[in-house]
Amino acid sequence: MTDIRQTLQYAKYLRQIGWEVERLSETNYFIKKVPLLGSVLKLQRPEELRYNDIKLLSAKHKAFQIIVEPKAELDAKFLKSVGYKLCRSPYLPTKTLQLDLTKSENIILVNLKKDARYLVRKTKNNKCKEIENIEEFRNAWKKSVGLKRYVPPLSHLLALKKSFGKNSLFISAGLPAEALAQAGAIFLIGDRIAYYWQAFTNKEGRKVSAQYQIVWQGILWAKKLGAKVFDFEGTYDKRFPNKSWKGFTHFKKSFGGHEVYYPGTFTKIKVPL
Repeated sequence: MTDIRQTLQYAKYLRQIGWEVERLSETNYFIKKVPLLGSVLKLQRPEELRYNDIKLLSAKHKAFQIIVEPKAELDAKFLKSVGYKLCRSPYLPTKTLQLDLTKSENIILVNLKKDARYLVRKTKNNKCKEIENIEEFRNAWKKSVGLKRYVPPLSHLLALKKSFGKNSLFISAGLPAEALAQAGAIFLIGDRIAYYWQAFTNKEGRKVSAQYQIVWQGILWAKKLGAKVFDFEGTYDKRFPNKSWKGFTHFKKSFGGHEVYYPGTFTKIKVPL
């Protein structure tokens, strides 16, 4: 199973939001043109790090910066050996939690932490609803978080939905039934891995623990569609500390799973060819 950023769906999504994509040897390379400077070349969690392809594409697109986010420590060591530097602030989460969806629904539920199991059961009557109208979903998101957090442009969300189709779920929830803006989330599936992609919860949603039921519904949806793994797409990593991540990390850990680490982000400026 490959990372979602190496899927054809994700490549389609990035093309729609303004990136160029080259696919060599089943690996996605993302290129962003920068006026006067050339371009930025980005490679995210490839199954195989092909250095000659990186050099080829950096020359072709006149890249002044190359960003590589390897999947394995061995690749990270290689990048260091050829002059790449580790970034202090990674682009992708360097640590995450993954659940095994091949287990039965009951086993997954039993393996939740006690508080999470209680809140999933407590919120079972929350009115979770798949949102087909993406503009409606975004408006609810913006209303929920105000100016405190970034909300992707509508064009990006529409592109995401178009690219992933039935392998995407935009879901909202709240009590009472008409207050469907208390919480929401986007789930994606790429190559049998489901991702808790983005989420929001307002003050009322936090009071009623609305996000617990949303995540549980996302897990059930992913399992029904045949996903084998559920990825929480990022938790707090003391190697690259970001205190603001501690709160939602506690929430995510309550669902159990095992921790997965990635080496970080490596970059090279004005690569000599």
